[in-house]
Amino acid sequence: QVQLVESGGGLVQPGGSLRLSCAASGSISSIHLLAWYRQAPGKQRDFVASIISDGRTTYADSVKGRFTISRDNAKNTMYLQMNSLKPEDTAVYYCNYKSPGNDYWGQGTQVTVSS
Repeated sequence: QVQLVESGGGLVQPGGSLRLSCAASGSISSIHLLAWYRQAPGKQRDFVASIISDGRTTYADSVKGRFTISRDNAKNTMYLQMNSLKPEDTAVYYCNYKSPGNDYWGQGTQVTVSS
């Protein structure tokens, strides 16, 4: 089992920044993918960004150039630096862990972008 705990959400004005964290614990495979997804009210959960165990990253087009995903392997923690935030970035952000045969989700953290 893998446990994921997100933190760092909150209320921010348009153009502002936030950094989300996802702390992973448990049986973490040496080969795995960590990702951020988000879900706005009444909408499906959408992919935001991912980072695999070798460090390669992928981003949704909507966040390229504004968001940066990173990880600290020593702390088993993943981050999402979000800059130039827009009202349409408002959503619950979820951390996801995938390895062969495993798929785990965190409880989510709310991000609200509003003036």
